[in-house]
Amino acid sequence: MNHKAGFVNIVGNPNVGKSTLMNQLVGERISIATFKAQTTRHRIMGIVNTPDMQIVFSDTPGVLKPNYKLQESMLAFSESALQDADVLLYVTDVVENPEKNKDFLEKVQKMTIPVLLLINKIDSLATDAASKQGGNAQQKLNEIVERWHVLLPNAEILPISAKNKFGTDMLLRRIQELLPESPAYFDKDQLTDKPARFFVSEIIREKILLYYDKEIPYSVEVSVESFKETERSIHIRAIIYVERDSQKGIIIGHQGVALKKVGAEARKALERFFDKHIYLETYVKVDKDWRSSQRELDSFGYNPE
Repeated sequence: MNHKAGFVNIVGNPNVGKSTLMNQLVGERISIATFKAQTTRHRIMGIVNTPDMQIVFSDTPGVLKPNYKLQESMLAFSESALQDADVLLYVTDVVENPEKNKDFLEKVQKMTIPVLLLINKIDSLATDAASKQGGNAQQKLNEIVERWHVLLPNAEILPISAKNKFGTDMLLRRIQELLPESPAYFDKDQLTDKPARFFVSEIIREKILLYYDKEIPYSVEVSVESFKETERSIHIRAIIYVERDSQKGIIIGHQGVALKKVGAEARKALERFFDKHIYLETYVKVDKDWRSSQRELDSFGYNPE
């Protein structure tokens, strides 16, 4: 049997569970996944290897109408995923309006590669049916499938629950069937295309998403200034950038309590990720309007090219 390899790109609107799905398929926590929209800002690869196969998954930012340059870069990452996919996974869920972001959907409609439309979070249909006496989860699912079949008639539709691992094994088998014959694109021991520093900044940013409200997490970027690794430990110095002095005060908190909490939680997560002792220093700096400066965005890696 010949070796198979290919790029399987995951796209869809914000908050439908793309990152959770990616992590389940790869078997590692590659993408940060929170309950907040716009968690993923970059295109992140996770690689699954077997002796006769290599699947290169890509998680992408949720599709949205951009309001500033950062969101323009995020949309560009999503659209680039339509250009080089061997198989496309279009993720939706049981509550999303199928008409949302029609421009992007029209591009998916024109694709000639295999498209798997994944209706995520189907476990919530059963929960809703149980809370509404007489509700029929299967009937509701059938209606959702039919709506999507009209919009994407050439797509295969698979109901899943990424969080509960329902349907993900079947999805993986179908992806394997659809992959083209090809040599591997990456070394067989490689898990991702991103360097270690990237995951440090993402893990710190994840804790900020979880512990701060409103606009604060979306005004934050994290840069790793120093990453020194020894056999048993890693010493990390990270800068948390915000847009305004008032945001800096909120991130630090009274007597530094808030920043210490984020640092402690990030350190624990980093120790799990790297399986080493972590020494983490975090500092907060103001960089006004970094989200609207192309030069700043390039320095933070927001360049889809």
